Amino acid sequence: MPERLILASGSDARAEMLRRAGVAFDVTPARVDEDTVKAGLQAEGASPRDIADALAEAKARKISAKHPEALVLGADQVLEFDGNILSKPETRADAVRQLMSMRGAVHKLHSAAVIYEGSHAVWRHVGLARLNMATRSDVWIADYVDRKWDHVRRSVGAYRIEDEGVRLFCRIDGDHFVVLGLPLLEVLSYLALRGTLPS
Repeated sequence: MPERLILASGSDARAEMLRRAGVAFDVTPARVDEDTVKAGLQAEGASPRDIADALAEAKARKISAKHPEALVLGADQVLEFDGNILSKPETRADAVRQLMSMRGAVHKLHSAAVIYEGSHAVWRHVGLARLNMATRSDVWIADYVDRKWDHVRRSVGAYRIEDEGVRLFCRIDGDHFVVLGLPLLEVLSYLALRGTLPS
């Protein structure tokens, strides 16, 4: 009998990536106080990469405790810019300010995935992408946020690269799936290696 896989994330983008790859899974979003975890780790001097990993693990661990018979995939993404970690914008004005501050500069996305089995992590990976934002006008950015607010408010970068948000960029170095929030190729390789996916 195939192993049951649970995605411990409410992200539509992550679920869609797995679906398109032909992976059978259930979704059980983990309720984790990400802001508190993030603040505590930052106070301890943790790197953005380690914070992304810790958030992904917290989600996997929480759902795995309820479903120890399943493989549980936790995932999270952290945006690092100018030495700081940026969070999802709370308002349209926050999103506009964030995008304007990143114009013409490079920021990093750390996308982490952790798989739990029973009470312990059996696999983890953090992917990195570097994104160089183009210089767009104040008017263009404000209009973009206004038109796409329902989507961008769920993104740490205040943009969605899978649609019109790609116009904000002049160069992207890294895996496309990492930009979308999941190191998908590495996840699929691990699942195939252990026999969860046919190979």
